[in-house]
Amino acid sequence: MNWREYIHSDAEVLSGKPVVKGTRLSVEFLLGLFAAGWTEKQVLDNYPTLTPQSLRAVFAFAAECMHEEALFVLTPVGAD
Repeated sequence: MNWREYIHSDAEVLSGKPVVKGTRLSVEFLLGLFAAGWTEKQVLDNYPTLTPQSLRAVFAFAAECMHEEALFVLTPVGAD
């Protein structure tokens, strides 16, 4: 999936956050809906400008961003 066909960033739209092209729906916002338990059908029904392909692009973009990041699990002090 070439997410670049669906996701872009423009300094004039949402302060440059990555959004689905042709919308003001940010990748962050859409991922938050899924994290809150929304289904693909609910998202598509509520935001009819989106397509199944644009939603896959959101996940492809997030996956690529995570691939480039190093994550470290921190345990609270005394949790050993």
